[in-house]
Amino acid sequence: MNRRKEIAKYVIADYLCSALTWTAFWIFRKHYIESEKFGIQVALEFDAKFFIALIIIPAFWVFLNLLSGLYANVYRKSRIAEIRQLFLTDGVGVIILFFSILLNDVILNYKTYYFSISVLFCMQFVLSSIAHLFITTNTNRKIHQRKIGFNTILIGSNSKALQLYNDLQSQHSSSGNKFIGFVHIEPGNGFSSELSGKLKHLGEFENIHDIILKEKVAEIIIALESSEHKHIENIINKVSGTEAVIKIIPDMYNILTGSVKFTSLLDAPLMVISNDVLEPKQVILKRTFDIAVSLFFLILLSPVYLIIAIIIKLTSKGPVFYSQERIGKYSKPFTIHKFRSMYDGAEKDGPALSSKNDNRITKVGRFLRKTRLDELPQFINVLMGDMSLVGPRPERRFFIDQIVQKAPQYTHLHKIKPGITSWGQVRYGYAENIEQMVKRMKYDILYLENMSFLLDMRIIIHTVLIVVQGRGK
Repeated sequence: MNRRKEIAKYVIADYLCSALTWTAFWIFRKHYIESEKFGIQVALEFDAKFFIALIIIPAFWVFLNLLSGLYANVYRKSRIAEIRQLFLTDGVGVIILFFSILLNDVILNYKTYYFSISVLFCMQFVLSSIAHLFITTNTNRKIHQRKIGFNTILIGSNSKALQLYNDLQSQHSSSGNKFIGFVHIEPGNGFSSELSGKLKHLGEFENIHDIILKEKVAEIIIALESSEHKHIENIINKVSGTEAVIKIIPDMYNILTGSVKFTSLLDAPLMVISNDVLEPKQVILKRTFDIAVSLFFLILLSPVYLIIAIIIKLTSKGPVFYSQERIGKYSKPFTIHKFRSMYDGAEKDGPALSSKNDNRITKVGRFLRKTRLDELPQFINVLMGDMSLVGPRPERRFFIDQIVQKAPQYTHLHKIKPGITSWGQVRYGYAENIEQMVKRMKYDILYLENMSFLLDMRIIIHTVLIVVQGRGK
């Protein structure tokens, strides 16, 4: 599967349909509205205004569709939901175009406005709906015919896993699951010889993260025996921080917590445990805000970057920037960038958290940490898409493994991008040991459960106050 290629189909189709709609609407305005207004047949001319609009307006529709989430989850679309979303998006788009362009149009009377808006909406909605339905139907057909599939693993190794596998494989119309193997939970239970004869045994559940990354797993289906239900909380904690969609057989519903919705996979109904913290349009809004703010501060504070770099270079030996591998969204590693606040070689004896009176921190570094100025280079990480302005602080795998031993729910934080600042960072500050990291995590879990644009703004305001007042811990 090529997700970018699939998205490109929708983008190109939307652009062309919008260009065709605007061309038809331009002709309609000339032949009907303007001709009736002036009492003569107005000549059809495609002037400079038309061609400028022919470039800008389709781009506007593509951007609006992006914000509304029409390009998200391109392989898991509901056609009814898609048409409903197009109806709402096109309605909003036509209203925007009316107040920005059509309000100054040539009209006979106020009724002309209603007529023009109705014509533009119908043209846009009908053409875009046809295009989307064609692409989505074609994609769904390929999924049902098993030409497209999601790499899927079964967590479970005995009768229920075997039955579920047989049910899904026997469906005339595929649900899109391309099974690559199964993982067993309890070594003492062993695994079905019949299942292992049909499906590759990938190993034990303890290695689930490595298996997911190695096999590029897109879906995880949990099919446990009754005796294995006690492991369900640990399973959810371990796999929820991955990119894979998690599904589970219905009889486990009563022992689950969290956001769960039903889905019917023809003869084998499953439930989906949602990993989506935000709606697609909120994700786009958050990302747009991240990019805009990061660009603004990178440009505005460029003299500050230069001054800090010079001071660090003059006051201690070593590089200006400190780069380190951290774990980000879906447990994927990335390189974080900071202004160096410790003496060069501070971790030559291995990873260690800093403390209040840590003698590894330089005098300049202590000031940078107190004012959070050492975090400024992370605006580059935000632009690259590894981080967000607001989100749980990213940690190293060395410390994550220790945190998870005390608080398995920490893995839920990997559902979202880490941030330059966080609710945990604002309320708790830097952590000096694993116990403090666990305490700080509670604030980040609270943020995860209440994420919104307004909450992000509150956290940013609190962070700015900490920077200005130098109250950083």
